[in-house]
Amino acid sequence: MSDVTPPPAAQPAPTPYASAPAGPKTNVLGIVSLVLAILWISIPAVICGHIALSQIKSRGEGGRGIAIAGLIVGYVGVVGGLIFGIVWVSLFALAASNGGFSY
Repeated sequence: MSDVTPPPAAQPAPTPYASAPAGPKTNVLGIVSLVLAILWISIPAVICGHIALSQIKSRGEGGRGIAIAGLIVGYVGVVGGLIFGIVWVSLFALAASNGGFSY
């Protein structure tokens, strides 16, 4: 017998992302809420944001910040729309009380 040890078996090269731990999945409704809020579709954005926060809490998903951002922008849009509507109606009421529009 000889004292020769066999060479070690070749191992595959590691992929660059093989050791990175996978984070929690981002909630889709949180993303939808933010996109709708950015597009000024406020009421569906608020609804999706609240549903997303509920799902994130129960499922342990990620995306809480995105859902909160969608809620904030959505509520700002709702309040802005209400203010715009009140100003618009009051301007027409003021014009009607002064005898209407004159050309």
